[in-house]
Amino acid sequence: MDPHLICLDIDGTTITHDGTLRPAVKEAIDAVRAAGHHVVIATGRSVVATMPIAEMLDLQTGWAVCSNGAVTVRLDPEAPDGWTVDDDDIVTFDPAPVLTRLRTVMPDALVAVEELGVGHRLSAPYPEDELQGAQTVVPWDELLRHRTTRVTFRMPEATPEEFAEIVEQAGLHGVTYAIGFTAWLDINPEGVSKGSALEIVRRRLHVEPHLTVAVGDQRNDLEMLRWAARGVAMGQAPDEVKAAADEVTGTVEADGLAEVLRSLV
Repeated sequence: MDPHLICLDIDGTTITHDGTLRPAVKEAIDAVRAAGHHVVIATGRSVVATMPIAEMLDLQTGWAVCSNGAVTVRLDPEAPDGWTVDDDDIVTFDPAPVLTRLRTVMPDALVAVEELGVGHRLSAPYPEDELQGAQTVVPWDELLRHRTTRVTFRMPEATPEEFAEIVEQAGLHGVTYAIGFTAWLDINPEGVSKGSALEIVRRRLHVEPHLTVAVGDQRNDLEMLRWAARGVAMGQAPDEVKAAADEVTGTVEADGLAEVLRSLV
């Protein structure tokens, strides 16, 4: 089989939502790598939060798409932090307009502005274990001051349905955004997605478009699933994610990813 580009979401796809890497999934990832396929993480997580998963998967070389496509890093075991990044692989935006707009409809929401390779600047502390890296609470004006790769809004007390309605009312423009499985909103530069970053990786690896596979479970995976020649939604994915995919596999608890990967060995 010709080498494929296999693109894997992390949370709810490669690992369970409690952070468990199931043995069958790890074995399947090892098998496709041994068969000569390229395995690339494609996640909404920051680089800081992605690297522990790369280590868990024994991925020391290759590429990782982070921050929903705004940051693409080259994995390098010789680098101090295990990765390097070129300026061309970082896409930033001015967060001030969208933060100002969302504050009018979500005045009590928690806000996190990503700092590449460091962590986040916060409006207030996030629930424990939801963010990785350094977390610094700063005045509101400080959140607006610097260009960033990703902004996150979080309303822990809201239901996903209530949160989605509020986001709809905000009428966001000039950015790319995705609502998570909880009351969580990721905002990225306009036109940036996992799919846009993976297309660049595909060209660098000289993989033909028909040899691309992507597996994901949430709305920030929509562009990636549509981009791939074989887009696979996890069994627990929302209906709109399943509709965007070419096929649906089992849930993360049922080792749905392992089922997909075994078909490539």
